[in-house]
Amino acid sequence: MRVQEPDRDGAGKSDEPAAAVPNQSATAAAQRALANADVFLRRARDATAKFRLLDQAPVDRIVHAVYRAALDRRVELAKLAHEETGIGDWRHKVIKNAIAAQLVYDDIKSLKTVGVISDDQRSGVVEIAQSLGPILGLIPVTNPTATAIFKILISLKTRNPLILSPHNGARRCVAATAEACYEAAVAAGAPDNCIQWLPKSTPELTRALMSHRKLALIIATATGSVVREAQASGTPVFGVGPGNVPVYIGASADVPFAVSSILESKTFDNGTICASEQAVVVKRAVAGRVIAAFEHQGAYFLKAEDVAKVGVIAYDGNRGMMTPTVVGQSVERIASSAGITVPAGTRVLIATLDGVGPAYPLSAEILAPILAFYVEEDFDAAIRRCSEITHFGGTGHTAVIYSNSEERIEYFSRTIDASRILVNMPSTHGALGGIFNSLSPSFTLACGSGGNNLTTDNITARHLLNVHRITRRRPNPRWASFPVERFLDETVSGEAIEVEYNRNF
Repeated sequence: MRVQEPDRDGAGKSDEPAAAVPNQSATAAAQRALANADVFLRRARDATAKFRLLDQAPVDRIVHAVYRAALDRRVELAKLAHEETGIGDWRHKVIKNAIAAQLVYDDIKSLKTVGVISDDQRSGVVEIAQSLGPILGLIPVTNPTATAIFKILISLKTRNPLILSPHNGARRCVAATAEACYEAAVAAGAPDNCIQWLPKSTPELTRALMSHRKLALIIATATGSVVREAQASGTPVFGVGPGNVPVYIGASADVPFAVSSILESKTFDNGTICASEQAVVVKRAVAGRVIAAFEHQGAYFLKAEDVAKVGVIAYDGNRGMMTPTVVGQSVERIASSAGITVPAGTRVLIATLDGVGPAYPLSAEILAPILAFYVEEDFDAAIRRCSEITHFGGTGHTAVIYSNSEERIEYFSRTIDASRILVNMPSTHGALGGIFNSLSPSFTLACGSGGNNLTTDNITARHLLNVHRITRRRPNPRWASFPVERFLDETVSGEAIEVEYNRNF
């Protein structure tokens, strides 16, 4: 194990210690954190230099060895995550680990990430892949081991050393995951310190790492405040955003299938994936059938007075966000905490609402088996409601439509500001990718400009490359044959230039 017990701020005792300074001083804490960050980044830079000497074949052997190690330990690591965090269902965390190992590996194993990756003789452009350098991976408490496996695989595939900074509520299970992967990587020929991890993180150390001049990239899978801090660090960031995913069930939908899919998704690890459904929107004409299908399949519609009780424990109005204590908890525990009684075997709690916003706490993103439910008079009103939901804390993330009308699907996709429009599939599994569709399997789901992110993609290995281009002389015949004087003549209109420029082509 490369990172030993920390000296309070996360640097291993095997390296030179930070300067001895008073622990009570904020300035001293920042200086100590910077010294510790220097240790991590020096190791990572050394690993970068050695990684760049490897060709594609040894890189692929390393990635395969790590994939197998993660897959071998999938159950053990899932149980560790559940035991440490108290969130979700360990069996579902096993499946998450399997997605992060098996599906991510399947997606990236044939990807060229070393040397020439494209050679277009016609255009004369050759593309060469280079690694970025050290990457900082922020790991959330909700999906700690799966996210760590995912980031390790895509970083090693692209020859980028990775430093993992886990949520302190999941540091032991992330350390176990990182150690298992690291040992497999080194045994397969990876350089020392290709994977490092913080046994304990502090705000000072995290800030020092994020803003360090030798850090190449941050992959920030974290809370909104942490993502914003990463974006303000001056280091390039692939970030995420909150979900608050609306689901529209249209009149042409197979209602029992839609309800089954929604429940499969929302109960997966007790709703801890940010892409899990948050609100179901239906037209009044089909509301009766949808409600009956939900009740038949184990959902419970809360009484009006109970909606308020659940809202109090699920949403912190002062902070404008879900309460941490409800995240990933079972229906039974949520009901007990709220002081309400629900039928035995209830899978999901549903709150019928008539508004969106702070006055309706359960209209917000709640990563737990709780759904908001809206009945609207017609299609246009239903789509407006879906749009309103996404803009209350979920812009740019994901939206779902159950419909067999291509016209409705196309309109929904144009209207809703979501990076992933999922059609007739569970939102959790659909957004993660690779199960019900061909999206790249990922545990970092970017949200585009709506979520203040760089891209709308599912982040994967191809995002972790610097692609250099060799371009050979291939003259543009239109430009070469067009008299430059025509551009200089202010009496010539743009229309005339366009006609002349394209005349012979």
